[in-house]
Amino acid sequence: QVQLVESGGGLVQTGKSLRLSCAASRSIFSICAMGWYRQAPGKQRELVATIASGGSTNYTDSVKARFTISRDNAENTVYLQMNSLKPEDTAVYYCNADCRLGGVPLADYWGQGTQVTVSS
Repeated sequence: QVQLVESGGGLVQTGKSLRLSCAASRSIFSICAMGWYRQAPGKQRELVATIASGGSTNYTDSVKARFTISRDNAENTVYLQMNSLKPEDTAVYYCNADCRLGGVPLADYWGQGTQVTVSS
């Protein structure tokens, strides 16, 4: 079992920055793609960004050029740097680990979520 613990959320004004962190309880990055998702009130959970075990990244269009996903393999931690925040970025942000071996799904882990609120 792997635990993911998010931190770094909070209340900021429009245009400011936040950095979210997600620490895994053990080393999983070699077989897991890591991702950040978010869920706003009354909306479905949506993908924000992912980083594959090989390091390639993917972003939803609304955050491109503003958000950056990265990871520190030595610390078993994945980050989401969020710049130029907008009120529509307000949501609970969740860390995800999608673990596969040879393309076969092994496990899917989620963190407890961290609230990000952007005031206008």
